[in-house]
Amino acid sequence: MKILDLSWVMAGPAASRVLADYGAEIVRIESETRPDGARTLQPFRDNVTDPHYSGLWNNMNAGKRELSLNLAKEEAIDVLWDLVAWADVVLETFSPGSLARMGLSPDAMLERKPGIVVASSCLMGQTGPLAKLAGFGTMAAAISGFFYPVGWPDRAPCGPFGAYTDYTSPRWFVAAILAAVEHQRATGVGQHIDFSQAESAMHLLAPALLERSINGRTWERAGNKDLVHAPHGVYPAAGDDRWIAIACTGQAEWQALAEVIGRSDLGGLEGARRKQRETELDELVGAWTRQRDAVDAMITLQASGVPSHVVQNSDEVSVDPQLLHRNHFVEVAHSTQPGGTTIVEGTRFVLSRTPAAITTGGPTFGEHTFETLSEILGYDSDRIAELAAAEALE
Repeated sequence: MKILDLSWVMAGPAASRVLADYGAEIVRIESETRPDGARTLQPFRDNVTDPHYSGLWNNMNAGKRELSLNLAKEEAIDVLWDLVAWADVVLETFSPGSLARMGLSPDAMLERKPGIVVASSCLMGQTGPLAKLAGFGTMAAAISGFFYPVGWPDRAPCGPFGAYTDYTSPRWFVAAILAAVEHQRATGVGQHIDFSQAESAMHLLAPALLERSINGRTWERAGNKDLVHAPHGVYPAAGDDRWIAIACTGQAEWQALAEVIGRSDLGGLEGARRKQRETELDELVGAWTRQRDAVDAMITLQASGVPSHVVQNSDEVSVDPQLLHRNHFVEVAHSTQPGGTTIVEGTRFVLSRTPAAITTGGPTFGEHTFETLSEILGYDSDRIAELAAAEALE
């Protein structure tokens, strides 16, 4: 699969990264005059704020080629049209209407190449009263209803961590692209995918939406408490800012927990009664965990059949034995970082017959400009020199 990648920051690049892992040939477009915002985001290798050292940038763009094009130049638009002719898929995350202003609307691309798949991802979709609203996943999460029910009852909403829909939407964007490509391969007909980050995420709120539409109740903030199960929360452990998550969803789990904390007399409490006495039980569990090392408490609880785990920080996650066993962190080549390598995440799923191949980190500015123009587009040295003279390759 050949992909012209006009996306940036997180939502689009995360989708094309999945396809790159499994063999798609991707040419992404960037310009030093308008660098990708992901290059400014931490963590940075060795805490050096270099645009090539951003961990997020390298992770989202591993395995891709980069062509440097200044899209403000007419000559650069001509190159884009040649790449459209080459590509099976054009992936873009501009604000609605931006491509049309450059003369590259989805309709224009489909008219010139009826078999092309044009995949557009933006915050709210290409149409409607909020279509022109540009922004990031924090805004889509707020609009879609994720912020209000997340947090503590006595505090303002805090929302899920980060630009939430930027992290969830790529999963469905990939599926939409693959479905359109499969249709094209079967029929020869391309199409335009109008993908809304906000809408794609809303099914993750299905229980809350059902609660409102069916029962007329609105989910309120409840910290880590569950609507049904108890005890269910994150409890303090010995030491500074150490925590352990515990979730009892069945009678056997609660009986085991009650035995461990020395309150077997409460083991007979069934689910509804535990929920009624949730505050009391949380205090008892917290008193037990507070006196113990988080890892020791986790081992004890898991051995007794109680679902629990230490709340890990970044240092702990990076050496987590399960993640290491799954090869979640992969050392790959990088042309400018120390030792010629960087670390990126592995693919999120394993296919036995067609395993992923992750070999390089994110590209440097214009790293593959010459080879893309000469090898993919077949430009000769004179044509490339003309583009350079016109300042189209910046």
